[in-house]
Amino acid sequence: MNIIECKDLTKMYGRQQVLDQLSLTINENKMTGLVGRNGAGKTTLLKLISGFIHPTSGDVKVFSENPFNSLRVSANSIFIDDQMSLPPALTLKETLEEAGRFYEKWDEELADGLFDYFSFNPNAHYGNLSKGMKSTFNMILGLASRCALTIFDEPTTGMDTAVRKDFYRALLKDYLAHPRTIIVSSHHLSEIEDVLEDVLLINDGKVRLHLPVSDLKEWAVGLTGKISSISAWTENKEVIHEKEAGPGRTFTAVKNDFSEEELQKMKLDGIKLSPVSASDVCVYLTSRHKGGIDDVFNRNEPF
Repeated sequence: MNIIECKDLTKMYGRQQVLDQLSLTINENKMTGLVGRNGAGKTTLLKLISGFIHPTSGDVKVFSENPFNSLRVSANSIFIDDQMSLPPALTLKETLEEAGRFYEKWDEELADGLFDYFSFNPNAHYGNLSKGMKSTFNMILGLASRCALTIFDEPTTGMDTAVRKDFYRALLKDYLAHPRTIIVSSHHLSEIEDVLEDVLLINDGKVRLHLPVSDLKEWAVGLTGKISSISAWTENKEVIHEKEAGPGRTFTAVKNDFSEEELQKMKLDGIKLSPVSASDVCVYLTSRHKGGIDDVFNRNEPF
């Protein structure tokens, strides 16, 4: 069953186009990572899915209906980000109690356990928390709600390394025990790839890739060797990154649609093969320059 369906989704803010005829589907009980550079349109997409804003054109369906002003979508989904606004008059403990009244599948035992683990003061107020503690409290709300659709938009903002690790471990353990559709947005895929099943990469408001993490890890191959040798093998191939690897030598990352026989022949040609991490694939695919930052320093014209 498709929990989310977007078709030709476009969003404009004035003359700025943030999403450009984006289409995708996300199935139930999937942990999906939404990745892309800052400004790629990740948060806009998540707000459309959550029913916070209208699309300029195109359609978005959540649980088979328009999420905007939908009580069904509101009751069965939660959107967690670092801009959350919680009632200032309530203490943290009272906020959890009110959340328990709203969300049908609220897990009070989990909420209390996480609340104690992270040493929150029950009488404290949300507005007085540090940025990292706010993110941690938001995480408790997102996990304990047990919503059929749970969205975390850059959830670890302000968290220190130990808390981030705790968050992702808690997320994975709770998901395995209680499967549901979870979207985690981040521009640091390396930080979240171990808990994901699928990766949705968007760039310039469009879907660039949407595939299982296991496939993304095999999507590209790195070739290191003589420029002439590698050029012969990569002609008419999708090259996503290139950089110098010494005099007359290059490192080239290319989409891996080679046969096993071709890969073996490359080795005989003196080309060294290496894996390209899922995180690097995403970086290379969303870079404006195949050489990355090195292109700035390799220009012919003087500075």
